[in-house]
Amino acid sequence: MNKLFAQPCAIVDLETTGGNISRDRITEVGLVLIDGDRVERLSWLVNPGQPIPPFIENMTGISNEMVAAAPPFSALAAELLARLQGRLLLAHNARFDYGFLKNEFRRHGLRFQARTLCTVKLSRRLYPQHFKHSLDSLIERHGIEMPERHRALADAEAVHRFLEVAGAELGQDRIAHEAAQLLAQPAELSSLPADLQQQIEDMPDSAGVYALFGVDGGALYVGRAPNLYRKALAHFAERKPGQKSHEARIDEAVARLEWRESLGEFGAHLLELQWLRRLQPLHNPRARMMGEVCTLQLSPGDDGFVRPLSVAAQTIDFSRTADLYGLFRHAREARKALAQIALAQGLCQAVLGVEQVTSRKGAPCAAYRIGRCRGACVGDEGADSHNRRLQTALQRLRVKPWPFEGAVAVAERDEVCGDVVEHLFDRWCYLGSRRNGGELEGEPAFDLDYYKLLESELRKPGRALRPL
Repeated sequence: MNKLFAQPCAIVDLETTGGNISRDRITEVGLVLIDGDRVERLSWLVNPGQPIPPFIENMTGISNEMVAAAPPFSALAAELLARLQGRLLLAHNARFDYGFLKNEFRRHGLRFQARTLCTVKLSRRLYPQHFKHSLDSLIERHGIEMPERHRALADAEAVHRFLEVAGAELGQDRIAHEAAQLLAQPAELSSLPADLQQQIEDMPDSAGVYALFGVDGGALYVGRAPNLYRKALAHFAERKPGQKSHEARIDEAVARLEWRESLGEFGAHLLELQWLRRLQPLHNPRARMMGEVCTLQLSPGDDGFVRPLSVAAQTIDFSRTADLYGLFRHAREARKALAQIALAQGLCQAVLGVEQVTSRKGAPCAAYRIGRCRGACVGDEGADSHNRRLQTALQRLRVKPWPFEGAVAVAERDEVCGDVVEHLFDRWCYLGSRRNGGELEGEPAFDLDYYKLLESELRKPGRALRPL
């Protein structure tokens, strides 16, 4: 007996309407179920609910007429899941078949997760002297006789026969060894506690946000990733001296992790900002910069000079206030920006309140003494001229008024399961998110990062926001 089959295995092959994992659908499932010496072969035609393109029909021989009376995947899902659960899944290009299966189960509210072994990768390890490792190449090279090709059960059987031939040619120990190498737990996990290993293994290969927590329960790091499993795993990878990585190295012991999937890039960004605000993780410097935002608002003085005053952004109605300049994380940042503008434009820092003049009234500011002020502090420049130049200099910082009559939603759709998540905003403030029209979730807030995220989204060509 092939030592690889000492564990329950399922050799899987699918025929589909095309190669797009989100748009296309399964038309046939072929299984070779192996339990030691016992082998069971099963196949189902599946009604994909959409036309089979002529090219695919010519290649597979599966026509629209053949699947018209076949059951949809929903009718097979429970039985198929029961047969696959707990088995090592083998497939030639496993990422394709496994991905299609996961998506189909997900469309029907079922979660499918399995260890997978790609027989393309196995063939490369077993026969490195050969360049091609497609199923056609294996059939030809090893003299595997097949009554038909590009039908699901026939192709699954071809993989089964390849493994038997390879075992006879190279020995069962070699097959088992190379398969074990491909199936080996990542080295990054070997030193971690068993419960943490399992938490990481349970993470999906999809986009979302994750958080690492220390033994004291405090958050260590929050991250966003297109592949949650790989990104979390990278935090525990050993680095060679001098090797750089985009992932933060966590020196503290990690006790547990949390993760949450997202439907799109915007939602992932938004969720990351919420977790950063709520958890204040130790290894995210950005989290400690999040706080009450301020802006500059012009205020006329009794002497005729207009002065920018720092005001808390949460006290300003962004939908109706036109003359606001800049968004800053704190008043110090606003003061620094104003000082830089004054120095670059020759504006008087004393008049603007950036420089505190403690000497008698009418004394020149420090910038005037070095020729970087046109003399508003000593009467050489009048208020009208100084005000005009100040307003001109501030234009590049001008905050855009809320461009809508009311609240709007940024919508993201999951093309696999059809779910829709709407992220609601009003007057640049985040109101919350809702899935499929349900209750709002998330903490309503105004934040500089929320503003930048939404403002960037509005600049994207063709981005349509739904008014509420």
